[in-house]
Amino acid sequence: MTGVGSPKVTAATPELQNDPDKLSIFITNGKIVGAGAASLSFVYRYTLKLVVLDYSSHADAIMVPMLAWLRTEQVEILENPDLRERSFRFEAEYLNKETIDLSIELDLTERVIVSPGADPDSPETTRRYNVKHAAEPPHVGVVQRAERIEVWFGDQRLAAWDFEPAKN
Repeated sequence: MTGVGSPKVTAATPELQNDPDKLSIFITNGKIVGAGAASLSFVYRYTLKLVVLDYSSHADAIMVPMLAWLRTEQVEILENPDLRERSFRFEAEYLNKETIDLSIELDLTERVIVSPGADPDSPETTRRYNVKHAAEPPHVGVVQRAERIEVWFGDQRLAAWDFEPAKN
């Protein structure tokens, strides 16, 4: 669970830039799914929950950066009709005419590759494993270069951030 998108949301959204403590992050419903093969590789499956308290900006200032993050980090959610319908959820509680508490849930996965490795300094009876969090494979139509992204609603800029493509 190496990069769950919160720095991007905070960096993209002016209100969260000014007050990052409005954003809380939780991981719920976590599961480890191993293949049962000779390898110890596995997949994290979990729900990422972002809670923004006393939020007074436009919801699109958070939703669009989240979609942009999904486009590169969990594109299968956008490409698969079943996942698209159920993997990105939100709730809002209106506190007054100007602010809401916004809760966003994303069902995410992260592949972890565990492979045997040699350690020249350890005895032969010691078993060593190397762990690597797999990068998302590149997908057709997904930009794989750095770019500046801005989100506008009419004449109002809602969000802006510098996009760095995933490193494979």
